[in-house]
Amino acid sequence: MAKQPAIFLDRDGVINQDGDYVCSVDDFHFIDGSIEAMQALKQKGWLLVVVTNQSGIARGYFSEDDFLALTEWMDWSLVDRGVTLDGIYYCPHHPDFGQGDYRQVCDCRKPEPGMFLQAANELDIDLANSWMIGDKASDLLGAKRAEIAHRILVKSGKEVTEQAKELAESIVDDLSAAAKLILAK
Repeated sequence: MAKQPAIFLDRDGVINQDGDYVCSVDDFHFIDGSIEAMQALKQKGWLLVVVTNQSGIARGYFSEDDFLALTEWMDWSLVDRGVTLDGIYYCPHHPDFGQGDYRQVCDCRKPEPGMFLQAANELDIDLANSWMIGDKASDLLGAKRAEIAHRILVKSGKEVTEQAKELAESIVDDLSAAAKLILAK
């Protein structure tokens, strides 16, 4: 079977509004148009893969079980709206502020490429024809290191850094605009 390209999505700031360490259903709010954007991408046959750093786990702000419960809720909320995510990968580590085993330098925390490479291996993804949609330079740098050809930066209220501009093929307002750009190609 031939490898298939994917759309990699950061979570906070791309799919949902980025708050301070979103860890509960009450704090999780889909960004307007994000569900419809994912629906359109799925209808065109794209694999959708979430890759998210979750240092709040390492910092002790919430548990890995809290994160997994929220992720399950998000996943089912999307399924109920016709969006099946093909993979959800997360990094619970932080090299400086982690507690216990979560305090480590790892290859999964973006900007390292570990989550992308794991997804490519497990889901048979063609990275050279895939896309990354993120809201920070670290998202795009991780994708570049994984040799993902196309990288889109969404402006989610964060400062758009020079590094992020250099790493981005395109800069758009949100996931909806990113999906329109991809589907127009």
